[in-house]
Amino acid sequence: MERLQKVIARAGIASRRKSEDLIKEGRVKVNGKVVTELGLKVSSSDKVEVNEIQIEKEEPVYFLLYKPRGVISSVNDEKGRKVVTDFFPHLKERIYPVGRLDYDTSGLLVLTNDGEFANLLMHPKSEIDKVYVAKIKGIPSKENLRKLEKGIRLEDGKTAPARVKLLSADNKKQSAIVEITIHEGRNRQVRRMFEAIGHDVLKLKRERYAFLTLNGLKTGDARELTPHEVKQLRALGLGSNKKNS
Repeated sequence: MERLQKVIARAGIASRRKSEDLIKEGRVKVNGKVVTELGLKVSSSDKVEVNEIQIEKEEPVYFLLYKPRGVISSVNDEKGRKVVTDFFPHLKERIYPVGRLDYDTSGLLVLTNDGEFANLLMHPKSEIDKVYVAKIKGIPSKENLRKLEKGIRLEDGKTAPARVKLLSADNKKQSAIVEITIHEGRNRQVRRMFEAIGHDVLKLKRERYAFLTLNGLKTGDARELTPHEVKQLRALGLGSNKKNS
């Protein structure tokens, strides 16, 4: 027996919190009866409907994708551009990305059909490290790099402290390679952080998500996460949420 909102989330309909809203709004039926109170537990034999459509109780799946540049972090695109789920043409489960990477950003992206798991990882309190390597225009000063480390003011507020390392600098080409570790997930955050200190990002790649890396993968490759990796990620999210609550 599992809580109804967890079953809905696991089916990939919505996050667990949104699933709770769907129940409270009277949009969920169990065995033909509308359920509006949270806490109900259902079994695999129960018929669950959301908005009059019976949900398919999919087994949870978890993948790591080396997203190429020029791909949308979505399950569809109104302009017909390539999306991340196009790299899983034979997968029957309806997966979606955990967070997103910009169209022009490559690197590590997690995808799943487990709404509760995705919501846990994306929650601001989870503070999961995301490591990016950026090629930037110009060579940043130590003072400007320290600004990024302390947190810098953007139009949507000050960023959390980051870890920053200058990997290389090319005086002739006037460019640099910088590694930056953040745990927030704002829109175009890394690019905006560098722009705030006067450096445009020429190329950006996410190389690590928590302990996950791109080792052994080429751009466009994907692999399934191991049960141990999923367990570790869930523990990381739960641990950070407790620490920050």
